[in-house]
Amino acid sequence: MTAWLSPYRIVWLFVMFDLPVGTSKERKEAAKFRNHLLDMGFEMSQFSVYLKYCASGEKAEAVGKRVEPCLPPGGRVDILTVTDKQFANMKRFYSRSRQKMIERPGHLQIF
Repeated sequence: MTAWLSPYRIVWLFVMFDLPVGTSKERKEAAKFRNHLLDMGFEMSQFSVYLKYCASGEKAEAVGKRVEPCLPPGGRVDILTVTDKQFANMKRFYSRSRQKMIERPGHLQIF
């Protein structure tokens, strides 16, 4: 395994949020934010937790900066990065049955 494919270098970017949805306008803003995340390649882990695989910490930082302009006016949004090694240690359950971990997306290598 080459150094740049190290599970300590590859990171997962989590966007976790708690947005107000009391009014029609707030619900639309929350939906718009979720759609922005999906358009940027995030996948939904839970309703208010989205995650994205990034090949490096630098890539994760760049993606995190692209999330900031999309933030809705209210609520709370947290952005967290964890290494692929840490992510592999996460236990995930659905209805008391353990789920397989999300596989890393394949990447084309050009020499």
